[in-house]
Amino acid sequence: MILQKNKLKNIVIIGTGGTIAGVGEAGNTSSYVAGQIEVNNILDAVEGITKLANLSAENIINVDSCDITQEDHIKISNYINELSKDDNIDGFVITHGTDTLEETAYFLNLTVKTNKPVVITGAMRPATATSADGPLNLYQAVVLARSEKAIGKGVLVSFCDCIYGARDVHKVSCFRVNAFDQKDFGCLGYVRGDEVYFYNESIKLHTTESEFDLKNVQKLPYVAIACFFADADVEILDYLSKTSKGIVIAGAGCGECGKIWSKKIKELVKNGFPVVRSTRVASGLVASEKSVNEYGICAGTLPPHKAHILLSLCLTKTNDLEKINEIFKKY
Repeated sequence: MILQKNKLKNIVIIGTGGTIAGVGEAGNTSSYVAGQIEVNNILDAVEGITKLANLSAENIINVDSCDITQEDHIKISNYINELSKDDNIDGFVITHGTDTLEETAYFLNLTVKTNKPVVITGAMRPATATSADGPLNLYQAVVLARSEKAIGKGVLVSFCDCIYGARDVHKVSCFRVNAFDQKDFGCLGYVRGDEVYFYNESIKLHTTESEFDLKNVQKLPYVAIACFFADADVEILDYLSKTSKGIVIAGAGCGECGKIWSKKIKELVKNGFPVVRSTRVASGLVASEKSVNEYGICAGTLPPHKAHILLSLCLTKTNDLEKINEIFKKY
């Protein structure tokens, strides 16, 4: 990795694949194969990006983001943690598929140990499409990663002119270029031209303030997600309690389930098995005045797939339900 010494910031671009590296029929925005182009070649298509910062790039993986595993999450986090020790490196940009971008972002938000900007971006259209959105998103991600304003803000997502925080970013469209939002919370700010504008930030713990440490972790405890729906078979909870170390419920409304499911959940938590209640609803809060041993752990505003990540990390530290509940309140 060659780092230049001049007035420009040194930014490391980490490629992981996704639509931004996708290839399909020229002009077509669909029917493509993700993760085909190396990140260096993506950079070559972004006019003016080398004037923003000294860039070095490397592909860690190159896949559709639906194929990214928690082992990949650990690999990316460890890679950033190692490089962040270099005082000559000022920030990081990760190119990523959008389907699971928010999961990688949240995992890194809880496990990277640096205040240096870590920015994730991607694209909704492949590189071969007419009006591909990847080049502008990557340009704006570098603008954000080089900004002094982004220091200490946790892991950020730069997408379609907007800045989002890793904890609350949520994919809201399966095809539009403005594919992300923060549900009830809006965005943190904007990137316009070569300038960054922040208006909000998360108050939840992250990065250097996080208690999660991956130094001796090679694989996370497996946590399952069970979706409740009308007339859902409760036997899935029996199965998952035997094949996983914890369960996140994608419940109805405020994490609610029918009487049969609620009875089974109560049995599991009374036996010390971690069950987190989240919701399949797009926005709102899952909270309860009932005890943890009666209702389970509340996910707050975390959707099921992010509650799954936090519970997996919690289980590297403790199996105590009360302690896990307190951790969920902090993150």
